[in-house]
Amino acid sequence: MNYDFRLWNIHVGAPHPFYEHRYIDNGTGRPSPARYHDAAFAEEEWEKVFAKSWLIACPLSDIPEEGDFARFDIGRESFIIVRGENDQVHAHYNVCPHRGSQLVLDDLGSLSRFTCPFHSWQFDLDGTNIAVTDPETFRPEVLCHDHNLSSVRCEVAIGLVFISMDPDIQPLKEWLAPILPQLDLYEIDKMHVIQHRRSDWGANWKGGVDAFAEIYHLHAVHPQTQCLMDDRTQIDLYPGGLSRQFVPFAQPSPRFADQESVNPGIALMLRDAGIDPADYKGTAKETRAAVQAAKRKRAADFGLDYDRFSDSQLSDSTVYSLFPNAQIGCHPEAVFVHRFLPHAADPNQFTYDTMILYRHVDAPGYAPPAWMGLSEEIDTTGATRPDIVHTGLGEPPGLGEVLDQDSDLLPIVQKGARSRGFRGPLWSEQEGRLRHFHAELDRRMSAGDPA
Repeated sequence: MNYDFRLWNIHVGAPHPFYEHRYIDNGTGRPSPARYHDAAFAEEEWEKVFAKSWLIACPLSDIPEEGDFARFDIGRESFIIVRGENDQVHAHYNVCPHRGSQLVLDDLGSLSRFTCPFHSWQFDLDGTNIAVTDPETFRPEVLCHDHNLSSVRCEVAIGLVFISMDPDIQPLKEWLAPILPQLDLYEIDKMHVIQHRRSDWGANWKGGVDAFAEIYHLHAVHPQTQCLMDDRTQIDLYPGGLSRQFVPFAQPSPRFADQESVNPGIALMLRDAGIDPADYKGTAKETRAAVQAAKRKRAADFGLDYDRFSDSQLSDSTVYSLFPNAQIGCHPEAVFVHRFLPHAADPNQFTYDTMILYRHVDAPGYAPPAWMGLSEEIDTTGATRPDIVHTGLGEPPGLGEVLDQDSDLLPIVQKGARSRGFRGPLWSEQEGRLRHFHAELDRRMSAGDPA
């Protein structure tokens, strides 16, 4: 059987301003594989990319009240994100200006002030120093130096807190402008984290970005998805390294032999939409449209506003890439935030950080879709914040079948990337988001270099 994998525009039920296909020609070059393993490249990348980009630090819902803080660690740095007076959100380096001790060690918490565990210096939530232990023992000329916390740019959009180490960076909403109206549709600001996991993977962080930015590998690495996910997809590319991809759910891949029967995966999608598979009379190929119609009816029954969503947004996963290291998979019921955090010293390791944010619906009979993989014990109301589960290299990640398959494969890819026999990636049009990401990476890496 021959498959047509040309980019295609997914049918939507009503006119929508965001569904015009966007293409940027990023050429056909073959970049050096050194970007995946070379220590000098990683060092330059930290200074030119991570130190000069907007980075997702935490969901705003993690710091709902004054004094609530979240710690954000990436590479060699650690930051404190805190809600201060008048709902102002601040971000500081997690370091005391006296001797460099970190101030907070917990992932989340609430404090009226920050106190250094080494010598008890104290700082207000906005970073101002409010107490120096034994100040009379310091020469006045020493305390004339700035001894407040070092703060960084901090802005909020789409219900997430972003930070940047670059004080002169473009305003966040200007950078996000091409996709900001689309992401605003999901009202992430009204969602709460119900699952947060971290695991250490034996690969470069860009290997993680690459794997999550294409579905070309699904048939080989995740064959169990083929019964309910379509390989044909729409890819949209935007300036600034931003991109979007639609992943159609509730219909088989063209690679899947049986296009008619209601297989277990299709049955799961039907049940989540409120359709009893035993009563469903259509084929597997027709399930996606049935799910879309059922979700519209279900939304009306529960008083939910789904009119702002297209049909494809109701049934499919709409995945956004935010340069450099984040992806957001969007569904009306929930969003998945994936972050690929570079290791502080080893370019052959990264931390995979994933969160599920869910908007609680206070209605009898409404529950998170089963495909989200959430147990009934998880609190979906946002009343309590779940602990972060962390696993190290060599430990089973326990992220779910699909993600565990990725974590097993990426170290194998990383080993190959270090071989002198590998001359660099050759990307297909199915991998257009990867080429777009690396084109932005190259642009940032060459910025400031002599012409």
